[in-house]
Amino acid sequence: MEKRWVLKETDSECEKHLKEVLNIHPLLIQMLVQRGIRSYDDAKYFFRPLLDHLHNPFLMADMIKAVERVTRAMRDHEKILIYGDYDVDGTTSVALVYSFLKELGVAVDYYVPNRYSEGYGISKKGIDFAKDQGFTLVIALDCGIKANDKIEYANERQVDFIICDHHLPGDEIPPAIAVLDPKRKDCGYPFKELSGCGIGFKLISALAMELKLPMDQVYKFLDYVVVSIASDIVPITGENRVLAYYGLQKLNQKPCDGLRALIELSSQRKSFSISDVVFLLGPRINAAGRINDARDAVRLLISGIELASSHARLLNKHNQERKDHDLNITRQAKEMLDKDHLQNTRKTTVLFDKDWHKGVIGIVASRLIESWYRPTIIFTESNGMLSGSARSVRGFDIHEAIYNCRDLLEQFGGHMFAAGLTLKPENLEAFRNKFEDIVASTIEERYLTPEIEINAELHPKDITPKFFNILQQLAPFGPSNMKPVFVTHGVIDKGWSRVVGNDHLKLSIEKDGTQLSGMAFGYGKHLEKVKSGKPFDICYTLEENEWEGRKKIEMLVTDLR
Repeated sequence: MEKRWVLKETDSECEKHLKEVLNIHPLLIQMLVQRGIRSYDDAKYFFRPLLDHLHNPFLMADMIKAVERVTRAMRDHEKILIYGDYDVDGTTSVALVYSFLKELGVAVDYYVPNRYSEGYGISKKGIDFAKDQGFTLVIALDCGIKANDKIEYANERQVDFIICDHHLPGDEIPPAIAVLDPKRKDCGYPFKELSGCGIGFKLISALAMELKLPMDQVYKFLDYVVVSIASDIVPITGENRVLAYYGLQKLNQKPCDGLRALIELSSQRKSFSISDVVFLLGPRINAAGRINDARDAVRLLISGIELASSHARLLNKHNQERKDHDLNITRQAKEMLDKDHLQNTRKTTVLFDKDWHKGVIGIVASRLIESWYRPTIIFTESNGMLSGSARSVRGFDIHEAIYNCRDLLEQFGGHMFAAGLTLKPENLEAFRNKFEDIVASTIEERYLTPEIEINAELHPKDITPKFFNILQQLAPFGPSNMKPVFVTHGVIDKGWSRVVGNDHLKLSIEKDGTQLSGMAFGYGKHLEKVKSGKPFDICYTLEENEWEGRKKIEMLVTDLR
């Protein structure tokens, strides 16, 4: 697929100022400015994140109320139920708050709704379970911000709720004892982009402060937090960058027994990055709720060393099943697109099959965007309704487009790039047409071509160990702090480039006498043009590879022309 190469903007005045106070390569200065660094103090804060940089949790609206209700429950020996969503963010949230309270001797248990029988968020079944089992307080994590009717039902049944959510609220805040969500309009908390587990982390931080506990009893759960940050694709800026930085240290040095068992199954030998968490740990944890029961994920995360390995193997088994469904449904979906002669004229992709597995349709939507770059919704049948999972292309707000079709929907929720929705079967065609009309009339044509955002033009002679070492200090990389992408124009093949593996291109290039090597995955078909002797342009990130004890800086090519 043709891609647009876009050079990221910078601020020359800010660059000039930073050059005067920082003694580093001008291109590194440029990348700092692109990341919002404007002064020496900004750079110090960025390069040397400290746990002291975290905001006081009591700045969050309703935090005092939440802490008062939890401490009263502890004092009166009430039973507390920890309730969370079935994805990675939800299950890590549950594990974090449950483990913290359990260590304090609180009568605590957990509940995760079933994706298929209960659906997303707080359910009446979960509230009834709490009432029947004698739980008087429920702490809901990564869900609940729009569950007004459910909270009213819980209040009728005399079950108190504390909501810890990070999604956008509706017009009215649910009538819970406390609602912790930085996205509330009346919340002055300085950082708005915490994960659901991040909100849970702020709650236990506030409890530790109130109970005068050492903060190490909170910080030891940072491995849960970084797994949620990575998997829920929240911005790696501000507090999230601090939490991710120290969370990765915890994950790589002394993870909880459950995550250690999962890491061992991944066969990863080097230290985990945010990307490694996204691709190696997140899918395995998510697979529990997609294929079977998300409580399997919580059991792994809170397990001791004696049970961790068996729980990890179970999640690995679920993940293999998830892969099988994923591959089969993606193949079927692509066949449907190939047979639909009108698809080339559409600005959206909306597909339905009643037999597709509900647990993987979101992944399939993402896969289709990789090969057919359009806002995409995949539907399947569930409990007599059509359940859909939506994924967007860069720059387009798919949640807003779905909102404009709300008259045809039973329910929906999500954010700019991903959403879930439910509709009656008889409304599918009307929805498909209306969604197409809305997207076609609002999307800019440039958003229908994938974009590579390039940070700077780089000459191979500037790729020194010092340059690379400082570059690595921009990590952890992720949304809003992506790994720097470079462009080099007019390179030529050194003569050793070749196809390896399954259509991958191993490159050996030079420019002005300086050589560089690297990999371009899936670009084997370009070998003949590369070896034609004519100059070409490459777009890439930099990686450090180690072979037989020797380290070498190489390219990971994202595109070439």
